[in-house]
Amino acid sequence: MHDSTPTTPFDPDAYLARIGRAGQWRPDAATLRALHLAHLRAIPFENLDALAGSAPSLDLGDLTAKLVHGRDRGGYCYEHNTLFAAVLEALGFTVTRLAARVAVGAERVEDRPRTHMALLVEVPGEPVPHLADVGFGAAGSLLEPVPLTADTTFRRAGRAHRLVRVPHTGPLELWMLRTRAPGTGEGFEPQYAFTLEPFTRGDFEIVNWHMATNPRSPFSQRPYVRSVTPERDLLFRDGVLTETAPDGTATTRGPADEAQARRLLAEVFGITAPDGVRLLA
Repeated sequence: MHDSTPTTPFDPDAYLARIGRAGQWRPDAATLRALHLAHLRAIPFENLDALAGSAPSLDLGDLTAKLVHGRDRGGYCYEHNTLFAAVLEALGFTVTRLAARVAVGAERVEDRPRTHMALLVEVPGEPVPHLADVGFGAAGSLLEPVPLTADTTFRRAGRAHRLVRVPHTGPLELWMLRTRAPGTGEGFEPQYAFTLEPFTRGDFEIVNWHMATNPRSPFSQRPYVRSVTPERDLLFRDGVLTETAPDGTATTRGPADEAQARRLLAEVFGITAPDGVRLLA
């Protein structure tokens, strides 16, 4: 596992400046929604540390150095949601870390391991907690948090989601987050399933190391970089940049060589790829 010495103090104010939301914030639903969306639009999703064979540090000082002060890198789910949870707690929210089973492409979600980190946020004055997640990195992921309420369609920042309870054999209630992709009609596709059992930093240290260093992990095999703007969803995968408009219209282009791929990441995502990482097969 990553043996880390903190390089930078955890600094919520620097984080708020990084996402363009500097100032005083109250622990309420409007703040949670605003910070969630601003985080996603400011800090990209990427797996380049794992591609280099290294598990990224989840120490808050290291995350502050990389995602807040660095400004030329992003991170994957454990990094994003660890940082976001700490900021929310500093602002007065109560946060439970959840471990979820990714359901995208799964015939039976219970066959998937709990490899994704999501957050359950208690909002003062709100009757139910909210599901928050700034680190899923998939098409149709949450742009703003949604209340933990079953069988209700929530429309947030141009995307639609539903939470449903899923029958299963375990003792705890199983929830499923579903999304409606642009241009697919009224159907909702599964994203991930979770119980409300709390998980600790130690739990995620183990999963983080496994997902970053296991040669069969998708994060250690190929680059995956994603960013969301108000106008488009940007994805670099398999050597191809895909730009998707809110209506689902997509255009693609691919760099010809490694040098072009590195320039593309820098120009489109603001990311400097680590030395030694190959971006093309």
